[in-house]
Amino acid sequence: MRILETRVLQWPDEAATQAFCARLALVLQTHPSLMNASIELHGSLGAGKTSWVRHLLRALGVEGRIKSPSYAVMESYELPLGLVSHFDFYRFDDPREWEDAGFRDVFAASGLKLSEWPEKAAGMLPTPDLQIWIATQADESRSVKLVAGTEGGVALLQILEGVRS
Repeated sequence: MRILETRVLQWPDEAATQAFCARLALVLQTHPSLMNASIELHGSLGAGKTSWVRHLLRALGVEGRIKSPSYAVMESYELPLGLVSHFDFYRFDDPREWEDAGFRDVFAASGLKLSEWPEKAAGMLPTPDLQIWIATQADESRSVKLVAGTEGGVALLQILEGVRS
């Protein structure tokens, strides 16, 4: 895993998660080149990965039902900013399923990619711009580690630091 920069955050409640996603959406909307980022979400079952994606998609302007791609593996959303693809690799038994599903083309195309359970597609995914590691604490708060793996991820973290909700 390539690490260029990291940040550690604490989200005491769901409102803090939602506020972070609103700030991230603002960064993506004001810096269109970052809309091609690949963001991986790591954490145990129930850590809040899918909730995080829903908050981000809402903040980006997605209306209506936001389905978890647990069975479909990928859900896409066409926004004025561009395409957002949400992946959930939880049900993958073999990383080669990623290749068989044709996801290489999706990741090569423009658009924001959000991947849950990326370790299930280990060795197949391109280097993520940003990894988000979410851990649930005893008090139900979330300990969060943001890891930039590319220069785009570093830019995302640096711009995000300057945005206040």
